Amino acid sequence: MSNSQVPLFKLCPLNALVLSTLLTSSAYSLAQDQSLQSVVITAGRLQAQQFETPASTYSVDQNFISNSGTQVNLSDALSLAPGVVSLNRNNYAQDVQISIRGFGARTAFGLRGIRVIADDIPLTTPDGQGQASSISLTSVDHLEVLSGPLAQLYGNSSGGVIQTQTRQATDKPEGSVQSYFGSYGLARTDWQASSRLNQLGIVADLSTFQIDGWRSNSAAKREQLNLVTTYDPQEDTRFKVVLNSFRMPKAQDPLGLNQSQLLANPMQAGTNALIDQTQKNVDQDQIGLVMYHSLNADLKLQTRMYHGTRDNTQTQASSSAITPQVGSWVGLQRTYDGLGLQLKGRERAQEVSWDWIVGMDLDRSNEARQAGVTNYGVITPAPTSVQNLASNSDLFLQTNVYLNDTWTLAAGVRHDQVRIENTNFSNASLGGASSFSTNTPVIGLTWHVQDRLNLYTNAGLGFETPTTTETAYSLVGSTVVAGFNSGLQASQSHNIEVGAKWLPSSNQWINAALFHITTTNDIVATTNVSGKSVYRNVAQTSRDGFELSMMNASNRHVHEQLALSVVKAQYDSSFSSSTGLIPSGSAMPAIPQNTLSTALSWSEKGYGNKGLSASEGMEVEMDFTARSSMWANDANSTAPTNYGYAAGYGLIDLKIHERRTLGRLNLEGYLGINNMTNRNYVGSVIVNSSSAGYFEPGLPRNWTLGVKLSTPL
Repeated sequence: MSNSQVPLFKLCPLNALVLSTLLTSSAYSLAQDQSLQSVVITAGRLQAQQFETPASTYSVDQNFISNSGTQVNLSDALSLAPGVVSLNRNNYAQDVQISIRGFGARTAFGLRGIRVIADDIPLTTPDGQGQASSISLTSVDHLEVLSGPLAQLYGNSSGGVIQTQTRQATDKPEGSVQSYFGSYGLARTDWQASSRLNQLGIVADLSTFQIDGWRSNSAAKREQLNLVTTYDPQEDTRFKVVLNSFRMPKAQDPLGLNQSQLLANPMQAGTNALIDQTQKNVDQDQIGLVMYHSLNADLKLQTRMYHGTRDNTQTQASSSAITPQVGSWVGLQRTYDGLGLQLKGRERAQEVSWDWIVGMDLDRSNEARQAGVTNYGVITPAPTSVQNLASNSDLFLQTNVYLNDTWTLAAGVRHDQVRIENTNFSNASLGGASSFSTNTPVIGLTWHVQDRLNLYTNAGLGFETPTTTETAYSLVGSTVVAGFNSGLQASQSHNIEVGAKWLPSSNQWINAALFHITTTNDIVATTNVSGKSVYRNVAQTSRDGFELSMMNASNRHVHEQLALSVVKAQYDSSFSSSTGLIPSGSAMPAIPQNTLSTALSWSEKGYGNKGLSASEGMEVEMDFTARSSMWANDANSTAPTNYGYAAGYGLIDLKIHERRTLGRLNLEGYLGINNMTNRNYVGSVIVNSSSAGYFEPGLPRNWTLGVKLSTPL
């Protein structure tokens, strides 16, 4: 079966019911639920009501995040975001796999091609690499996703933007503790305290996580502290200090499986993972300072600065059957810092008014990289030593012009200068540097057809430079060497989007978007040997898609939500790789053509303002997620020795919450059952992995029990 032949709606027996309910439910009183028309989100660099933004946006509140379960994986919080493919590798050494409209799908670890921002501090390095694990989900107040052309105003590798904000400090001291345990040795704890004393507010969150893992060699342990302090010396000024500390002393890497291994035993580790003791450990500390100052009612200033360190050591498996005990290792010691400045204003005229923002971003990452060999997983001395530098110096401008009651114009431009340098201390001739400079304009138009119906269109340019990881290796003849790949260019994308936002009532919304993206010089891995990948540019790729998202909160006790994404992503020109010729028309890997997510929830006592559940009673949620098949390699190969096809699947998850008030105490119990039908499936793929070890199997039926206690202090 080809990548495009899985019938999506056949996978979803609940879909017709949910869809018909969304379209036919009658409106409920606005007094019972917050109007969906009033939700504010950031589109590009300017804030606006989500309904009014000329872009595809999605917002997740703290209630949804906490209801998602253990709040460990960012992929759980993004399950209903249209256009987002969020895959849990169940491999904490490589993090979750998240892509937006296909951007970021090729990454083998961490996040790539999308920008991540927490509390106005960037978590993405200048070359476009980021880590989802840096986000403390237990203390997040809300999360926003921006896709489409306006995302390009955030600079290099902005195929999409994910932003989070930590909750505000409470007026009176409050504390909470929650604990989860579940299948495969899962144990999760979180302690949180919040208080405000006059002008000073503090939110402190300390969490731990550990798991033995379902697959062999997949145990992990994490610890994280998120501390946010605000100080308001006067009414128009706020200082915010953000301190985040992340420790992962143990994260075993089970690697991917080839087709034969997957069919024989999906619980096993990949080739040579056990003998080479593949794993990763990480220590990361970051501090940031943000100042918000209102010069007057229409002019606001924001500045930020941050500094961080990240130490990362990873052991990798040998691909050799002759000397399997001789693996490799990579050690990274990174320091990174940056500062930003933006001035935002509003101009008021008799006939036309407009909002505007102008700013600059300066960011830098300095990484000492060491590499060598291992013997039965033990690191041996005498490594190679390399220094990687990545920096950006950017200016941006955006304006929203309110032409009249019917039309709004959004326009912006960003100038980016990115430089990547590599110094090889073992062999200077293997070093090098590349500089990239470009302008990325964006323009959009919104037609306010009716009070509850907006149509919009926008277009823009984007670009994506190679990362320091992608430039780390090059080919000399047919041999992979640790030399700077100076031939890599930045990819250029052209983005066009047309969409509609409709509010049938104050508590229902339906959003739809069509997009067309063409990219020249897209960056792909064409050679992979023992964890070492060589990248090159291909001539052109295209992504065409449709997104539909719906939400119905018109019934006080029942909420329904649906997200559907359809995308065709392919190579539009032929190119050569180590596996042979990749013909034009081949599907791009790790991008399922069809993705459907639905959620049906019921609250015993009813939902209150802002969609929050009542303080007492039971809440039950049933989720259905379906994904069509996807390829794991550029060759779209089904040959036995290079089988790269991951079949589609549908999963049903159940979540039950019980809330009780005992005097001043609020008690909440949680039961989650994932993959209720015990479906065998591939959860994610490792694109173009060596030895065809593409497949990362999803978990069978599993459960989680949790309890949360919160109280005034």
